[in-house]
Amino acid sequence: MEKTQPMTEAGRRIVAAAEELFYDRGITAVGVDLIAEHSGVTKRTLYNRFGSKDRLVAAYLDGRDRRWRSLVLAAVDALDDPVEKVTAPFDALRTWSAGNTRGCAFINALAELPDPSHPAHRIAADQKLWLRTLFEELATAAGCQEPATLATRLLVLHEGALATQPLPLDTLPVSTDLARALVRAGTPGPR
Repeated sequence: MEKTQPMTEAGRRIVAAAEELFYDRGITAVGVDLIAEHSGVTKRTLYNRFGSKDRLVAAYLDGRDRRWRSLVLAAVDALDDPVEKVTAPFDALRTWSAGNTRGCAFINALAELPDPSHPAHRIAADQKLWLRTLFEELATAAGCQEPATLATRLLVLHEGALATQPLPLDTLPVSTDLARALVRAGTPGPR
């Protein structure tokens, strides 16, 4: 998201309404008229603040991305053991999922906005790449063998848990256990 002036109260209401509507109903199914109505502003105010629906979608995903990264990094920082830190994003996902029952907003956005040049597509893709990079950095710090390969495997498990979240399968505990087993298997010494 490009840097703009500080968010006004109306801008915050617009983003809050957009977040609720985009997440619950889908990005392409929601128009700016509905967002303006739900946020209590005129369409003109919405366009004056964001310029386009595409930029509003980017603002919505940017806000979610910031909150997600903050939660993940707090989960990592809360642990002392470098090996346990590697799977901290799975613990963060448990917390995050409690309030996000429609699956991953970033996966949903990537499916709805397949054009890589769309500003929201870039934010969603960057979020996934950031998590893979974080897994690799944490695995390297923990002394795991083949940290890049491990990071990709952990990302696949993490994303699988996210993608199956709306189903009555409860795959997060299984994915977390498997992630911990992979980390232990790739870490030298007793675990």
